[in-house]
Amino acid sequence: MSNKLNASMSIAKPDSQALTKIQKVAVAIGVIGLFILVLAFFNVNFPNKPLFLTLSLIMMTVGTIIFANNAYLTKPEGIKNDGIWFKSISARGIVGWATGIALTVFYIVLYFKAEWFGLAGKGEANTGLIALFDPLSQLLSGRPASQWFVYGVLYTVAILIFGYKFILKYRHNKYERIRTYSVMFFQLGFAFLIPEFMARMNSNLPYYDLKSIWPLNYYIFEEWSVKGFLSSGTLGLMLLLFGIASIFIITPILTYKYGKRWYCSWVCGCGGLAETAGDPFRHLSDKSQVAWKVERWVVHSVVVFVTLMTTAVVYSYLGTDSSKYWLTKDVFLIGVAGLLTLVFALVMIFKRQELAKDAKYGAIGYFVIIMALIGMHYFSGTNDIFLFDATTLKQSYGFLIGAIFSGVIGVGFYPIFGNRVWCRFGCPMAAVLGFQQRLFSKFRITTNGGQCISCGNCSTYCEMGIDVRAYAQKGENIVRSSCVGCGICSAVCPRGVLTLENDSLKGRINSNEILLGNDVDLMDLVNQK
Repeated sequence: MSNKLNASMSIAKPDSQALTKIQKVAVAIGVIGLFILVLAFFNVNFPNKPLFLTLSLIMMTVGTIIFANNAYLTKPEGIKNDGIWFKSISARGIVGWATGIALTVFYIVLYFKAEWFGLAGKGEANTGLIALFDPLSQLLSGRPASQWFVYGVLYTVAILIFGYKFILKYRHNKYERIRTYSVMFFQLGFAFLIPEFMARMNSNLPYYDLKSIWPLNYYIFEEWSVKGFLSSGTLGLMLLLFGIASIFIITPILTYKYGKRWYCSWVCGCGGLAETAGDPFRHLSDKSQVAWKVERWVVHSVVVFVTLMTTAVVYSYLGTDSSKYWLTKDVFLIGVAGLLTLVFALVMIFKRQELAKDAKYGAIGYFVIIMALIGMHYFSGTNDIFLFDATTLKQSYGFLIGAIFSGVIGVGFYPIFGNRVWCRFGCPMAAVLGFQQRLFSKFRITTNGGQCISCGNCSTYCEMGIDVRAYAQKGENIVRSSCVGCGICSAVCPRGVLTLENDSLKGRINSNEILLGNDVDLMDLVNQK
């Protein structure tokens, strides 16, 4: 009789957390493919770089496919989260921490020490890991690889292979399959291949991920970017106009019809990686009230930061002579102030009931701050705006938000804080879309409280830290700014309580004043009465 301690509480399969022999072989194949990249990092000079790069990517792909097939195709359809809290990598164990540290180190080197990957100076040839990707970069864009090309390839491969794994896991759910195909398509085509092909067609055209919209794509309005678009002929002008239309026309319309899920769960590359490679860590998201309060203040502060920074950058390269160009510094600032005034006035007049008290006060506070800073500019007598140099403000944002938050913390901390840390706390695009979703989107998650058995699966696997069960128990529609409409709460519900819907705006927010044991201290309530 074995004396081995088994932590699993599964009756059907107590050893469900252990890898099968086939899965171990699959892991070995994938690790060998990854090891080729590690050898390149340590400057091993492969005689045939295209062959070894191809071999590396194929082995990682084949290993993942074999693992996924054995993990899910040998079982009936349905969600399988066997032993998720007993696996070291998905339960903040040693393997999870080691993985988090490795990813964090990778991102730090990527952003701040690209020469360690072999990035060469001007006129020199790449070495190490980046040199291994040179043939592929030359094939696609006709130029040597950079650290961002290497990252783009690995990022795209990760979404594709883990997307395949995700599709098998949720193969019983049509919604999950379709949206996974969508993020795989947009990452491969719009984020990776099309920008590379455009660079081959026009070398002066700035790099432009067509699905990256301001404020996520905060550099689109920088001087070098605008000049690059305008100097690239009709194609460049069309891309610049498309970027502007995406902000003021395309995004509001799609969010009104489908909620923020059209972008965060169907298009966005950050969301795509979180949903595919980050799926095993979705249950690690913090569901506490404290986390929710921190999330709301931090993510909206990022929106304010990027708005100030973009305004400052555009202002810095505009002129003051209206005879040369109508868009002067003063006209631009007045336009920004007028737009913000209009938005907040309309919200306060027509949508004040849809906003929580702290959100209303926060919106008013941010508006007052922006107006005060613009007023400071008029009385400062300097060429700076908001009392800061525009370049310094941009560099600070790029370092704190674009690098540290979105990369080092956002992805590196998957195994520690869950797969949507960046989306919850740092993404300005998610905050803007969430604002629109809360106010005027037709999307909501409806609940059938009479069928809820309070199993808690929905709350456990909500990657955005929403206590879905609390809504389901009350039979209350879920209309939250942070909800990305991934649909996992509905997929894991054993009773079919939750349904993702697009309906009329009337009655979508239907707060029920039903007191539950996890809402109040019932004994304290009785004693008060």
